Amino acid sequence: MLINSTSLRSLYTGYSTAFQGGFTGVAPMYQRVATTVNSTTRENEYGWLGQMPRFREWIGDRQVNSLKTHGYTIKNKPFENTVGVDRDDIEDDNIGIYTPLFTELGRASASFPDELVFPFLKAGFNTTCYDGQYFFDTDHPVVDENGGETSVSNSGGGNGTPWFLLDVSRALKPVIYQSRKKFDRLVRKDQETDDNVFSRKEFVYGTDGRCNVGFGFWQMGYGSKQTLDPAAYEAARVAMGGFKGDNGRPLGIVPNLLVVPPSLEGAGKRILQSALINGGESNPWANTAELLVVPWLA
Repeated sequence: MLINSTSLRSLYTGYSTAFQGGFTGVAPMYQRVATTVNSTTRENEYGWLGQMPRFREWIGDRQVNSLKTHGYTIKNKPFENTVGVDRDDIEDDNIGIYTPLFTELGRASASFPDELVFPFLKAGFNTTCYDGQYFFDTDHPVVDENGGETSVSNSGGGNGTPWFLLDVSRALKPVIYQSRKKFDRLVRKDQETDDNVFSRKEFVYGTDGRCNVGFGFWQMGYGSKQTLDPAAYEAARVAMGGFKGDNGRPLGIVPNLLVVPPSLEGAGKRILQSALINGGESNPWANTAELLVVPWLA
């Protein structure tokens, strides 16, 4: 191939098409557990975390729900993925070998939020949330109905493979995915005067974006490293159903998603998808939540 502006433009168009094609067929899973917040600045502060609005009988003046400021800030981070194409391959018309690579680059861009969100969820046993405690912890501070502080647990403990029971029915899900710049555009450095071409005879193509993840309300999740069996699942549901906000008001949490790694898929199916257990007894936990098997938790 004769390398000139026309041929390079055509090459970029082909690679860009392959890149966009990589998005096709990718079904990201992160939206199941994370709320996407579009960011327009370097960082976003979620000072209102820790306060869930509630109704009261209107007697006298309105009572304003004063938000307790927790100073929980999510700072956007830059990420990139870059591919180099050897000049000799372009000159020798050996460019088709790179097309699958650009398709895979598009697929990786589409699934990158999954790679951020689910390992972050898994790290919730040792990553703090808005109240300064680990997201999955045994002593989240809550004000009881008498005005005193009490500790509430959303962790099952244990030292085995972690699994998670979540309530993802609310506007704010357990995880926040903060998006500043999407990974949806392929850019290039393919001019013969570019340093990469002049010095290394390498044409460079890549994509980049800015985003980050953080935790929402800890009350929307329960994490456990206990053996995933009916007893542990029941304990998780009972705990979440009993979560209360400040001043002892029930939060109405109803867990509806069980998130597991591939190694616990069988255990999850036996709990949620088996109609009968123990040789013919009805399974009381059948269809009480949806099962989500996540390879990023392996």
